[in-house]
Amino acid sequence: MMYQIISLLLDVATGVLGGACLLRLYLQYQRIPLSARSGNPLGPFIFALTDWLVLPLRRVVPAWGRLDLASLIGAYVLVLAQYFLLWLLAGADGGLLAVPFLAFFGLLRLIVSGLTGLVIVYAILSWFQARSTLTDVIERLCAPPLRPIRRLLPLMGGVDLSPLVLLVLLQIASILLGHLQAAVMQLL
Repeated sequence: MMYQIISLLLDVATGVLGGACLLRLYLQYQRIPLSARSGNPLGPFIFALTDWLVLPLRRVVPAWGRLDLASLIGAYVLVLAQYFLLWLLAGADGGLLAVPFLAFFGLLRLIVSGLTGLVIVYAILSWFQARSTLTDVIERLCAPPLRPIRRLLPLMGGVDLSPLVLLVLLQIASILLGHLQAAVMQLL
């Protein structure tokens, strides 16, 4: 029971902090301003959650084009720490070599679940015609993965089904990741 409670708390902490690192990466990749002056309400919140980890990493990990590798590595380090702590709590059974692989798949699952949450929020906000800075930011973040689906799937009766299709594809990706992880773990 205690292992499950600690696992849940680690999962929540890693999801929030790692997700903030990944959101920081994605916002910067999409060139969405993060400063408070830009009016982006997510920027100061993301900075507050991630600066303690990303800024020191930036001293040793340079950006690669538009990719902020420090944010990506920060998210991976958080997931790696989560799996390492769970490995220790489980009695350090099994190979320590499996922990980085588990963390890699954990990071991929975090990306899929973060994008899933973003698309759900986008879909809910699209029901209302309220215009705000936050709505605009979420719309800009969701546009790239929705664009190819919208090219293939036109509006049906004035309804955009592309978010639903993307959510189904993300769930399929999650299932595939689980099976791929199991296959890799059998090899280790």
